[in-house]
This record gives sequence, structure tokens and C-alpha cells, in this order.
Amino acid sequence: MILVTGGAGYIGSHYVLYAREHGDEVVVLDDLIYGHREAVPEGVPFLEGKTGDRALLDNLFSRYAIDAVVHFAAFTYVGESVQEPAKYFANNTVSTLVLLDAMRAHNIRTIVFSSTAATYGDPQYVPIDEAHPQNPINPYGESKFFVERILKDYDTAYGLRFTALRYFNAAGADPQGRIGESHEPETHIIPIVLQVAAGKRDHVSIFGTDYDTPDGTCIRDYIHILDLAQAHALALDRLRAGGASAFYNLGSEQGYSVKEVIQTCEQVTGRSIKSVAGPRRAGDPPRLVASAAKAKAELGWKPQFQNLPDIVSTAWNWEQHRRF
Repeated sequence: MILVTGGAGYIGSHYVLYAREHGDEVVVLDDLIYGHREAVPEGVPFLEGKTGDRALLDNLFSRYAIDAVVHFAAFTYVGESVQEPAKYFANNTVSTLVLLDAMRAHNIRTIVFSSTAATYGDPQYVPIDEAHPQNPINPYGESKFFVERILKDYDTAYGLRFTALRYFNAAGADPQGRIGESHEPETHIIPIVLQVAAGKRDHVSIFGTDYDTPDGTCIRDYIHILDLAQAHALALDRLRAGGASAFYNLGSEQGYSVKEVIQTCEQVTGRSIKSVAGPRRAGDPPRLVASAAKAKAELGWKPQFQNLPDIVSTAWNWEQHRRF
């Protein structure tokens, strides 16, 4: 059985759905600060609580025959992390230490960790591969980078094997519309643009139109949420088969500018979307694109959603019929 921390959140809930449909038993732990109880499938054991609660973890590991952990639980707002770094280090780093020590105490030696491309900081080159220097430029990225370093040391000292998945911009929704992206506040560009299309917002702001890119707006790599879920499952399969600890980038290996995202959303929805140009945001690199060659070669990862219109179509379906 797999413990999924943060399993009621955007990425975690899609992994839970994927794992269940592929025959894995899961139990979900989520504090519901940002997650949604409705996102957890019926019949999946659910515990409301924090990853850093050692007594809760001891009870959970005693009740369920858990042999692996897939760890999504984290705070993820970059801007907030700059204003409240203590909150991010306590929740993302210290709570993960509590989880790892509880795993050790209960002889659970396998974990898949949800990391981030934010550990790289400003790119020195693109596409970014796993050999790229890691120099995070905000506390969110640092909090995840610290966990990566802890995992390496715990593997060496205690034999706790891990896979850390550094992903770029998660996007899209379950194609059947059962679950999807629902943040408060919403900061991701695709749902924001689609909310303009749906009449829920007046406009989308473009932060900077003078970057050194073809149309002057930032370029990002968008990866469909189900392709992310598949990668987590493959990573866990590899560890269960005896694979060594490893780090992998997850991305589509294609970059789309902010203006291209807006144009794609207009094409998918058939609606005009108002945009307003504004100043750059501090810390926004001009271009972030992944190299996912290592994940494809070693995990056998084969992303199914290869272009932005397909990704946006699933997000638009969710936006029109969202349940929460």
C-alpha cells in the first residue's frame, strides 16, 4: 500500500486516481489547507492531518501495511515563500524530516518525492537537464532543494531509497472531468486565462513584454497532469524493482510563451480573451524548458499529451464543469 501525502491537492489527487486505476492501493494524508476532500476518490482511506505530526504518522504506519510513500504535501507559492520563509521551511523541509524519520522507524525504505524545477534557479542554459547547477532563488525552491540533499544523505546513511522528480509547469485536468485544478488564490496562467474565457475574470495580466524571446513574453514548459502521474508511478515501480535513488526532470521539452498560451486558449475555447500588459515580476527567467531525456530513457516515460492545445482542452473541460 502507498501513502500519498498531499493526495487531495492538484497533482496528488491525479496521482491517486492514476494509481487506483492501475491496481495500486493507496491511503491519503492531507491537511486540506489547499487540498479538496472531494478530489479523493470514494473508497480511498483518507486522514486529515499534517505530514509533520509524528504521532499521526506512527498511528498511520501501524494501521496500514504501507511499503512506500509518494510525497506531494508542500506549500508552493513562490511569492509567499519570499514573504514567509519560515512557513515554507517548516512545512516543506522540517515536516519532511519528520516523515522520513517515521518511515525509518517503521522500516519503510521507499519514497518518491515531488520536487521542482525551482531548485535550478535562473537557467544557465536551456533545455535544462539534471546536470544543470542548482541555485534556487527563492525560499520555495530552497525548501525543496534542502529535502533533495537530505534524501541523498538518508540514502547513504540509512538505505532509504528515493526518486526526486523535478517538474516544470503542471497543467491540464483529468480528461473525464472528474478532478482538476482548483487553487485559491489561483496563480497558474492556464486556469487564469480560461477563467477570463469563462467570464469569471475581466482580463489576464502579462508580466513583462520586453524579454529576449520571439514575442517578448516569458516562455515556459507545460506538462499534463496525467503525464506527471504516470511518471510518479513509473518511478515507484523502478524503486520497488530494486532501482537506485535518482533525480529526474519532467517536462514536455517544448516552450510556449505567455502570448502563445493566451492564443491557444482562444483557439480551444472559441472566445476572445482580454490581456493587459504590465511590468516584469522580479525573479521571472525569460525561458524555462526541460530536458526529460533521462526520465524517458530510464523510467520508460512516454508522455501522452504532446501539445499545448490538448492540455488546454482538458483544462477547459474542467473549468466549464468543475465540482470544487
